[in-house]
Formats: sequence, C-alpha cells, structure tokens
Amino acid sequence: MSADTRPLVAHVMHRFDVGGLENGIVNLLNRMPRERYRHAVIALTEVTAFRDRVLRDDVAYFALHKAPGHGYRLFPRLARLFGELRPEIVHTRNLAALEASIPAWYARVPIRVHGEHGRDVGDLDGSNRTYRFVRRMHRPFVTQWVTVSRDLQRYLTDAIGVRASRVMHIVNGVDTAAFRPAPSAPRPPGYPFEPQHWVCGAVGRLQPVKNQTLLAHAFVQALERAPALRTRLRLVIVGDGPLRAEIDAILARGGARDLAWLPGVRDDVAPILGTFDAFVLPSLAEGISNTVLEAMASGLPVIASDVGGNRELIEPGVTGSLVPVGDVDALATRLLDYACDPQAAQAAGWAGRARTERLYSLDAMVAQYTALYDALLRSRRNGERAASAPAAQGAVTRSR
Repeated sequence: MSADTRPLVAHVMHRFDVGGLENGIVNLLNRMPRERYRHAVIALTEVTAFRDRVLRDDVAYFALHKAPGHGYRLFPRLARLFGELRPEIVHTRNLAALEASIPAWYARVPIRVHGEHGRDVGDLDGSNRTYRFVRRMHRPFVTQWVTVSRDLQRYLTDAIGVRASRVMHIVNGVDTAAFRPAPSAPRPPGYPFEPQHWVCGAVGRLQPVKNQTLLAHAFVQALERAPALRTRLRLVIVGDGPLRAEIDAILARGGARDLAWLPGVRDDVAPILGTFDAFVLPSLAEGISNTVLEAMASGLPVIASDVGGNRELIEPGVTGSLVPVGDVDALATRLLDYACDPQAAQAAGWAGRARTERLYSLDAMVAQYTALYDALLRSRRNGERAASAPAAQGAVTRSR
C-alpha cells in the first residue's frame, strides 16, 4: 500500500493512444493540481508512446493487452489490480471501458465514474439496441455519469434511463496558449506549401466515423467546379488509420494528389494548424471534438457535419458552417465559399477564437473535474459518517 495519502484516480480506457478522448485525459493529468490527486492510466489493450505527452512523473501505467471481443476474461485481473491499487475513484470512458465498472464494484472501489465522449460507428444515432442494453445493465455499477455534450446527456437520461441527478455535463477545454493564431510562425518540418496557398484540412484518426474520405471527395469536386483554384487551393489531412489508402486513391483519381499533403501522425499539430486557412470535420458522429476546439483556438473557421456536439461548438455564419452529414456537394460549396472570400473566412476564424476564450477554457474543464471528484469523495465520507452514527441511520446521502 502506498504511503502517499492523496486519493488515487484510476482512468480506464480501451487504448491509450493518439485521439481526442485520450488527449483530454493528458490535459487533465497535466493540469489537475498535483497535490490533490494521484493518477493511474489503465488501458484494456495498449499504452503507446502517447504517454510521453503526460508531463507528470507520478502517473502509473498498465496495459492489459485485451484480445478483441467482450472483456469478461479480464474481470479477475482488473479486480486484482483495483484491489492492489486501492483507488478511491475509477473513471472509465466510453462503451469499450464501461465493463470495467463491474470489477471496480467487486473490488469495492467506492466511486465509479463513467464518461461518454462520443458515438461509435456502429451506433451513430444512439439507437443500437445492444449498446443501450449494455449501458442499462451497467447503471447500478456507476456512481456518476459524465458527458461532454448535451446530446449525449439527453441520450443517457432519455434512452438509457439514468437519473438526471447522476449525469453531469463537462465540456472539453482547449489550451488557448498552445493553440493560437500564428500567421508568421515558421513552417513545420516537411510542410510542402507556400504562404500564398489557401489550405483547408483536417486532423484526426483516419477511421470510418471521422469520414475524411468525404473531405477528399469534396476537395476534388471543389477543384472541378472552380479549376482556377488549382493554383491556390491545397489540402492537408493529418493522421493515420484504415482510410489512408482510400483517401490517397480518391485524390489520385481526381488528379489532386499533388495538391494534398498526408503526413501521417504528427506531434506538432499546433504549428500545422497555424498553416491552415480553414478546418474541416466531416465526421458521421461526434461528442465534443477536441480538434474543432483546437482549430477554433487557432483562429480558423470550421466546416463540420451537423451532428452531435458540433452544434454546440459552432455558430453557423459566425464561427463557421454546419453541413448535412455525408453531403459532399454542401461541403464542396462551403470550401469554395471560404476559398473565394478569404476575408469572410478570417472573420469567422477570429470569432471562433473569441468563443473558445470565453467558453472553452482548459482550466475551467480541469476545475470542473476536480470539483466533481472532490464532491463525490466528500459525499462518500459524509455518508460513511452518517451511517456509523445511530441517530442518522437510514439517512445516507447518495452521491449525485
């Protein structure tokens, strides 16, 4: 048992690798007051070099190398691990990690928080009956639910039947110091385009739910509709994943491969965003997108699918545009609108920057999670004291 008296929070996720959810955990670990909590990161599959982004040296990491499929075979191992670590709080994230709440309950972890950060490609509208059943089955094992968007909050209360008092909405935050307009900054290593080019682009895993193939199609269509833009319009898609080959093929067929840069995974996302003139998120579903927040903080107009939390972040006509999901014509039109009117694009970008400074502070997000953990611990301790006092039996206070 550790001599460190700080409460331990064990963060459980499917894989600790590049991604918006995982980046949010990194921000939380780096910003939460060190003297308040200890942390452990438990990945059901792998912990990658992404861990190097955590600046603290007191975080423990565990990779359980789970095979594909249901994780019930990991339950004994998770229960033993929780028993050894003795966390005060286990914080699972998204459906793939929700099942860890059962071994946490079995190991008598007193507080079990579950966060919903976005939708899976197999449940874009939340109607998947199996996923609903799984969440309902785990309701008794979760102390507190947290959602990053109002859309997900309504899903938990309306479709899953979680009491509203047990669901808290904490929006993602963005580091507005790291992500900021920097038009005169040096070009990142390997960057192929010049300042006179008008660059649109995306950042994220190249996977079906993010739907970057739609952006490739829209880029090709925009060039076909306005051939004169071939000298100026450029595309950047940062990230890697199963859609990489298809994106390459779409661009090649459209004669636009030499007008695009696909550098793969990069650690210098902020400087790359600084070279963009517009950011595009064509995803099929979203919670609250960290990349949209980073783009807005970087002073970029955002064109995004009208899904999930995108509606909460983007003010159409003010900070960017929302387009119907999967609509390549609408996306190409918005690209052309901004490319042909750079002043309007720049004005939307500055409005987005102001919005992030006003509403999406990273410090505010960290403060809300810290306050939530504090409140849950305080409620638990008050409840224990009440239960041990004969005059107060039967009046144990439930946490939120």
